[in-house]
Amino acid sequence: MCQNHGVAYIKPGVVEVQSIEYPKLALGDRKCEHGVILQIVSTNICGSDQHMVRGRTTAPAGLVLGHEITGLVIEAGRDVEFIKVGDLVSVPFNIACGRCRNCKAGQTGICLNVNPSRPGAAYGYVDMGGWVGGQAEYVLVPYADFNLLKFPDKDQAMAKIRDLTLLSDIFPTGYHGAVTAGVGPGSIVYVAGAGPVGLACAASCHLLGAAVVIVGDMIPERLEQAKSFGCEIVDLRKDTPLADQIAAIVGVPEVDCAVDCVGFEARGHGSDAGVERPATVLNAIMSVTRAGGALGIPGLYVTGDPGASDAAAKEGSLSIRIGLGWAKSHSFYTGQCPVMKYHRQLMNAILYDKIQIAKAVNVEVISLDKAPKGYQDFDKGAAKKFVIDPHGMIPN
Repeated sequence: MCQNHGVAYIKPGVVEVQSIEYPKLALGDRKCEHGVILQIVSTNICGSDQHMVRGRTTAPAGLVLGHEITGLVIEAGRDVEFIKVGDLVSVPFNIACGRCRNCKAGQTGICLNVNPSRPGAAYGYVDMGGWVGGQAEYVLVPYADFNLLKFPDKDQAMAKIRDLTLLSDIFPTGYHGAVTAGVGPGSIVYVAGAGPVGLACAASCHLLGAAVVIVGDMIPERLEQAKSFGCEIVDLRKDTPLADQIAAIVGVPEVDCAVDCVGFEARGHGSDAGVERPATVLNAIMSVTRAGGALGIPGLYVTGDPGASDAAAKEGSLSIRIGLGWAKSHSFYTGQCPVMKYHRQLMNAILYDKIQIAKAVNVEVISLDKAPKGYQDFDKGAAKKFVIDPHGMIPN
């Protein structure tokens, strides 16, 4: 039997690489003949993982992390018809059955059959169905024919694996934020947050034809990374109001649309930059988006936050200026990105050199044993996207 190792959450601030069970084609006592076992080629550290590692969710100790997975099929159940052993595939972070009404409507982020607690499931994530995560050497993927995206040419894919690994989550998620905000040719867009999802969103805005993409953050290195591929930037540590910083760039204190790529651990702007203010970004993007504009909100908001500063926020209740959004007739789009809605088209954009998404988010490849250090560096605000290479398969 092959060995398996994975990155496990131990306690706030601590993850460890541990020996874990090798996956089986089984769901508890039931056979999982619709599933496959993957040898993981790449698996990424996500900002959503970091929320758990910081102790800002109810994640249990011992949870094997990781929902951004790319791998080789090494075993397939008898009911898998179209995915074959040897295929190199991208795994959407959403686990979806392909059979329920939501999946049939393309809403794979809120599948009704893969999580007994609520709609929607993901690998290695709190309250997302108990599925084992993919920051490991091997992992089980259910409903393989429906979920997996096969790369058409394995050699071509491996040559672009640093880009293609981002198809499992942050590239589609950033793109989804831009699409739901209504970004199109000539748009002027504000993207809140220059972490990996924010950078992926900004690159997606360029792909969609935006005229000006403005990115706001408090970490200078991340702002420099945004500038490196043509974004305008605003430094949210400054006391200059956001609207005034936008006006200095485009001549007016508003944008056509905005995207929240920060989520519930947002901090105040200016003199409040070091203070947690979970509604700051939502209120800020309403204030600077023109009347009739749309707000994409791929940033994570949770229903349980034990580390929140007040009782309301512990339950996900935030002081949002909904009256302002109502008065400006804003549209709000929230929730998990339905990865399958976009990943094939985005794969083609990568393969045909329409975007260099790995360069935009500054991918750095690390070994599995370096994952704890990757989490530490990411938590300090490193302007990088850490990609774990468990088997040493990614070419230099």
